[in-house]
Amino acid sequence: MSAALLAETRSDPFWTLPRLRRWFRKVLGHLGGIGLLGWDLVRAGRKRWEGGEILRQMDALGVQSISIANLTCLFTGMVLALQTAYSLSEFGGKLFVGRAVILSLARELGPTLTALMLAARCGAGITAELGTMAVTEQVDAMRALGASPIRKLVLPRVVALTTMLPVLTLIAIFHGMLGGLLIAVFELRTGAGFYLSTTLQALTFNDLMHGLCKTPFFGLEIALIGCYNGLSATGGADGVGRATTIAVVVSSITVLITDFFLTKLFIALPIG
Repeated sequence: MSAALLAETRSDPFWTLPRLRRWFRKVLGHLGGIGLLGWDLVRAGRKRWEGGEILRQMDALGVQSISIANLTCLFTGMVLALQTAYSLSEFGGKLFVGRAVILSLARELGPTLTALMLAARCGAGITAELGTMAVTEQVDAMRALGASPIRKLVLPRVVALTTMLPVLTLIAIFHGMLGGLLIAVFELRTGAGFYLSTTLQALTFNDLMHGLCKTPFFGLEIALIGCYNGLSATGGADGVGRATTIAVVVSSITVLITDFFLTKLFIALPIG
């Protein structure tokens, strides 16, 4: 009897309404918490910045992420060159491989893939670090001593990631172009000079800015989401693990959603 009742309940289209309400409350609470953290960040930014801590975070979040960003775009450029050559070979379009690679990387794939890699690496790292400090009451001790966790912990990470992500993206786009060059020379038997000349002719300042102008928004979102989930972590090691998972997932989804709306905006503006 209970099994039949359970099957009937699951077939009812309204049985998930309580779950949907809880999910919407969690989403709204998450957005509200990030918004309040952003407001506190603006207020804390009016005071003296921790220059030494910002430089340390720029090294930890930016410089130490160069390898993963470069590897990602290097192999992405190689795959783009292979797929473009395969698709255009029927139409005699192998000569346009360099253009397709550089425009795809500069306008879309370079910024987005770099942001996704940093959401996984830096977002998880920020959340785990601040979450550990929160569950061990180090953040409360900082407040008790009269120090501001927003200014000491959040502001340096937000400034560092927002500043370094455009630089990492620019370097990653260059390595993606080199990846396409390797495939063009060794697989497609295209001259390196011809590949580079067609690539540089196709790339314009607007194309480059179309992608780079997205990256500060991506960096701000990744850092804010990581800091919020870290500071709100509770429940010991399990809570830190859950907060880290949520931060990576939410950061990645937010980057993709923001990328869509920014692309729509930049296409409508002269920069697109």
